[in-house]
Amino acid sequence: MVARDAAGREAVVLLSGGLDSMVSAALAREAGYAINALTIDYNQRHRREIDAAREIAALLGARRHVVLPLDLRAFGGSALTDDIEVPKDGVGPDIPVTYVPARNLVFLSLTLAWAEAIGARDIFIGVNALDYSGYPDCRPEFIDALERLANLATKTGVEQGGFRVHAPLIQLSKAEIIRLGLKLGVDYSQTVSCYQADQEGCACGRCDSCRLRRAGFEAAGVADPTRYSGSMPI
Repeated sequence: MVARDAAGREAVVLLSGGLDSMVSAALAREAGYAINALTIDYNQRHRREIDAAREIAALLGARRHVVLPLDLRAFGGSALTDDIEVPKDGVGPDIPVTYVPARNLVFLSLTLAWAEAIGARDIFIGVNALDYSGYPDCRPEFIDALERLANLATKTGVEQGGFRVHAPLIQLSKAEIIRLGLKLGVDYSQTVSCYQADQEGCACGRCDSCRLRRAGFEAAGVADPTRYSGSMPI
């Protein structure tokens, strides 16, 4: 968990518009950080999450919110950035096709660059290594390695004491994250997690992200505020 000793310090929060990133940002705010939110518009299939990120940044009182364009459809290689069908019947033991090649490595590198530019030494990301889809860039080993790299490859790391990369949700279940967010007063109806949400932010209810989200609310014993398109899938 984040120590509450950060009053007045700047932090850059990677804000996707989803449930986990909102709770991560709320934890940064609770700890006393001034929030600078960064959202990457990578031309993803579920573009409604960008609008959700704007709304969340405003709700959390972000000092600044940058939406940075980065068209990863030029690379493809993922169901989120290419003409590949999003799985709707669950995923197997392998890394699913919704994995975007090196996404969190790319995104955190950009987050690090902005943090250094504005003099922030703390970075927040809402990755989770328990209730997730098996992405390799959501593991504690990745976050630890990224922090070491950040402090090797930057002027701030070499001359000014370095960066801290916070992943406060990484060892929590989805149910634990949901309960924590409720204690922080977040409004989950503002978040968009579905891999193919429509323009109104309604979720499909069948993709892996929807399944994990719905199971989390059920396990937490909390009403699911997600708006679904059409009939609720079984």
